[in-house]
Order: sequence, then structure tokens, then C-alpha cells
Amino acid sequence: MRSAEEALHPSFLDEVKLLSQCRVERLRRQGPGGQHRNKVETAIRLVHLPTGVSAEANERRSQQENQHQAVWRLRLKLALEIRRPMGDYSPHPAWARHLHHGKIRLNEEHEDFPVLLADLLDRLHWEGGDVHSVARKLGCTASQVVALLRKEPRALHMVNQWRMTSGKPWLH
Repeated sequence: MRSAEEALHPSFLDEVKLLSQCRVERLRRQGPGGQHRNKVETAIRLVHLPTGVSAEANERRSQQENQHQAVWRLRLKLALEIRRPMGDYSPHPAWARHLHHGKIRLNEEHEDFPVLLADLLDRLHWEGGDVHSVARKLGCTASQVVALLRKEPRALHMVNQWRMTSGKPWLH
């Protein structure tokens, strides 16, 4: 039997726990930012050791800001690349903050976006891309689910691939 933490998608982990599972590389990068950028290791690359998924940020002059951005990018990549095994999971608690009267209110830059995208993609994967079934279980409409997927085109493409193998029509 798996522990509760093993059942979690890695994007669900808080920043401290996620970073504890990563190799953190501090790098120098060329580009805008003046002399400071070329002399100090402000770029950050994170490699999530259990999965091999990596993300990098180097556009800020502050190492701390780049690390925060790299964590967000890592969460998004984990959401896109890692699927949990099928299980009897209840919706992630963050849905309660973003589902209002059947409508999903979530900006693609919000810190909860990667977490909810991972949860949604897991559910859609288990259901063979059946948007209506997943929407019903979440308490929203299929058009709301598709609108959320459109905020990350790679996710929409992935779901369409699953739908295609199940003989379902392409989502636009």
C-alpha cells in the first residue's frame, strides 16, 4: 500500500519538499542584465531526481527570483510529463478556491495552475480524455475544462492525443 505522499503528484509538493527532491544548479548565463549577470551565478536549473524532469530560469538578476521561477516551471513540466497511476483520488483541495458556481477561475500564471493542471490531466488520462466525465466529477462544465486546457496548449494537445486513441473527436 502506498503512503499518502507517494500518491501525490510531484507538482503537489510544497516548495521546500519539492526542492529537497531536486539537484539545484547555479549557473552563469549571457544576456541582458549588465555586468552583474556575467559575474554572478544567478541562473538556476532544477533537476527533479525521482523523474529526471528539469527546469531553468535565468531572466532575473536575483538568484532567489530565478529559483522561484524555476520551481514554477518545474511544477508545470511535472504537470505535463508525469501521470499518477489510476486511483480513487478526490479532487485537489485547490479546486475549492478556483471553482465558483460551476466555473473555473484560474489564471495560467497563478501558483495553483500547475497543481490543478496536473490533477486535471491525471483525471483525463484515467478517463481516456472524456472531458464530460471529468467535468461532472469536478462540478463544472466540459467547456470550462477545455477552456482551462487551452491556457496550456501542450496540455490540450496531449488530451487530444488520448482522445484520438479512444476514437473521440478532437477538442478545439
